[in-house]
Amino acid sequence: MANNETIMQYFEWYLNNDGIWWKRCMAKAKPLADAGITGVWLPPAYKGTSQDDVGYGVYDMYDLGEFDQKGTVRTKYGTKEEYLKAIKTLQKEGVKVFADIVLNHRLGADETEDVMAYTVAQNDRNQVTGGERQIKVWSKFTFPGRKGKYSKFQWDHNCFTGTDWDENTKEQGQLYCFSGKKWEQQTDIENGNFDYLMGCDVDMDNPEVVEEIFNWLSWYIDETGIDGVRLDAVKHIKFDFYRDMIKRIRSAKKIALPAIGEYWSGDIGRLQYYLDTVENQMSLFDVTLHYNFYNASVQGAGFDMKMIFDNALVKYRPNNAVTFVDNHDTQYGQSLESFIQDWFKPLAYAIILLREAGLPCIFYSDFYGNPGRDRPAVPNLERLIRIRKSYAYGEQKDYFDDFHIVGWTRGGDKEHPDSGLAVIMSNAEGGAKDMYVGKQFAGEMFYDAMGECTEPVQVREDGNCTFYTDSGKVSVWVRKGAFEDIEING
Repeated sequence: MANNETIMQYFEWYLNNDGIWWKRCMAKAKPLADAGITGVWLPPAYKGTSQDDVGYGVYDMYDLGEFDQKGTVRTKYGTKEEYLKAIKTLQKEGVKVFADIVLNHRLGADETEDVMAYTVAQNDRNQVTGGERQIKVWSKFTFPGRKGKYSKFQWDHNCFTGTDWDENTKEQGQLYCFSGKKWEQQTDIENGNFDYLMGCDVDMDNPEVVEEIFNWLSWYIDETGIDGVRLDAVKHIKFDFYRDMIKRIRSAKKIALPAIGEYWSGDIGRLQYYLDTVENQMSLFDVTLHYNFYNASVQGAGFDMKMIFDNALVKYRPNNAVTFVDNHDTQYGQSLESFIQDWFKPLAYAIILLREAGLPCIFYSDFYGNPGRDRPAVPNLERLIRIRKSYAYGEQKDYFDDFHIVGWTRGGDKEHPDSGLAVIMSNAEGGAKDMYVGKQFAGEMFYDAMGECTEPVQVREDGNCTFYTDSGKVSVWVRKGAFEDIEING
């Protein structure tokens, strides 16, 4: 990441269903590039169970807002034509586009089928709780609105492993595995086996299904021109599947296709095991670091800041870690709710943006704010991104040696004028810390680009300097030329 790439999750859960999201992406392409965003992760673009669907209730992955299905032509975000235009507009401004790929499940089937199945325990899917019986399941996907365009493949119960709904009984809380099938064995061990998540669970042990997914992904890349993929719910899909699929598609298309997987676990061992199993074919979101941020924000002065990277993926696998603060799943009201408290967010973003390890992913609502949910934009976030883009370079020295006040320095490099900086933050009372920034800066004045400390500090002859921060704040000290540029350009 020589150019200090920064991606953004360019959506959140509670967007209005107004159908103009792709147009908004087009309008914001240049401002995003100017701000230092090098890539955007866009929401799932295919037809869901309804027009209100955020994109994870997948119905037809070939319908990008082109066919009259599920009562609508457009998706929540717009039409296929607008989606393709948004991708090209972003790429024209130098912003890469990551598509959200959701392969684990399907919902909104067109027809029911009578299927033999047995029940398993929700909290231990390896435990059979009921004998075989016939159930009526929504498992036949014929896509009548598309009429076979792009693919004539139709999905039925043979393409799935199980479901959670019997149309005959309409009972809640039952989990069914289809007779002759078994859950994929190479998944997360939560609930005994976490193959099943929702809807009709796609059977990755079925070679016809795997082939259709390859054909779809190949078509999707050709049709849209995306640069990379964000892979949803990878812990629910047998691990070998993505290892083999990513290798195959890269070879067939002769493209790099960066891939970022969502393996939602706070267990660093599971994340590392998954990366080993998929032979590092992808990066993973650093969920462990997110939970450290969450705990730090909730505990306040009771959190030991020396431990902020404890068990974090970025600590152990820096080249495979996509760091983030919050996302659409951690928002208030969502299943993984763990929203970082407002006071800590500037500290968390400084950590993911101004250090040398990890690829940072900014959350849309943190960048723009979310008035509908009474959430403010994170103060100085765009400034932090700009500092990363222009000045966060060079050798890093860490000072995570205090319960409350921690920091690090970057020594700068010759390729980036005025680069080099010092970051200091506190989760309690403000204070100071002596840190080595480099003898090359001897005699230079450094200024707090965050505006918390108004007086500059001077680097001593030995390259050390005393840097300050206020209570519960982060200060980013930069050279005079960088500070003047930041003040002028934001």
